[in-house]
Amino acid sequence: MSFGFCLLIRFVKLRHPLPAKMGRSCGLFMCPFLFLSLFQMGVLELRTEMGRLTLSPMEICVIPCGIRFSVDASESSRGYVFELFKGHFTLPSLGPIGANGLANPRDFLYPTACYDTGDESLGQWTLITKFCGSFFTAHTPASPFDVVAWHGNYAPYKYDLERFCAVGSVSYDHLDPSIYTVLTCPSEIPGEAIADFVIFPPRWMCMEHSFRPPYFHRNVMSELMGMIHGSYDAKTGFEPGGVSLHPCMIAHGPDAETFEKASKADTSKPEKFEGGLAFMFETSAVLKVPEAAREAAWRDREYQKCWEGLPRLFDPTTPGDLVAAAALPFAVSQS
Repeated sequence: MSFGFCLLIRFVKLRHPLPAKMGRSCGLFMCPFLFLSLFQMGVLELRTEMGRLTLSPMEICVIPCGIRFSVDASESSRGYVFELFKGHFTLPSLGPIGANGLANPRDFLYPTACYDTGDESLGQWTLITKFCGSFFTAHTPASPFDVVAWHGNYAPYKYDLERFCAVGSVSYDHLDPSIYTVLTCPSEIPGEAIADFVIFPPRWMCMEHSFRPPYFHRNVMSELMGMIHGSYDAKTGFEPGGVSLHPCMIAHGPDAETFEKASKADTSKPEKFEGGLAFMFETSAVLKVPEAAREAAWRDREYQKCWEGLPRLFDPTTPGDLVAAAALPFAVSQS
């Protein structure tokens, strides 16, 4: 199994990309980390103690810490892996949304027990364990996939992101992207998550007299974004399989091209975005990028140039601009 660069923080580790292949007689045991995988290309066959899961692009998989698993890819595959060192992912509170919306519990799928029998269960198996940042190996005389039946709520699961039920503003303003949260890991501080997994799905945008793309902002959360397919509606040139990082309190927002287009848009007409799927891992901790990622040949060293040429549109001498300044697309937010 090989990995690309990883991003290290206090409670979270992110890996990208993830080409994966493990032999038949090999199992992986993550302890004490929770594992969230999001695949951008290819199909993966995941074996766990509780059964098998087939993962395709647009699907995520969560493996709780301590669960043994193996991965097999019949074709070239890559994706993103998120390791959570503290807490567990859960569905966000829907609050005034009510009983339904966002990621509905009925759409999460769990494996059915599937165990090795006969000759395939015999022979030496290698068990790879990750503990305290290091990998260890051990050998067992029989398959670790020997669970005949199971019940309970501590098990791996998968979710199809195309099942996400998006909500949004039907009057004015671009709402905080927390309304697109699929899974969250709360912290002991109310309103501050250890980690959020957020997607930007196909959706209708009908806000009037508003700047519809994400507004320019700073955030106490660190944001790592990636692309599964297509394009991102707030930035041109963001390729599938890529990743961008906006650390805590670093200002960012749409590029100059997107800003100009959105500023001139006729917001009396609704618009449907269905050109791609982007996602975001958001965390209250500060990301540390290793040297291998900083010095990589494929790193975009001119990323900041996407904001060159942003026009200064505010004119205090123009009637109405002082009033409109209260609605300028800039904010400092907590989530």
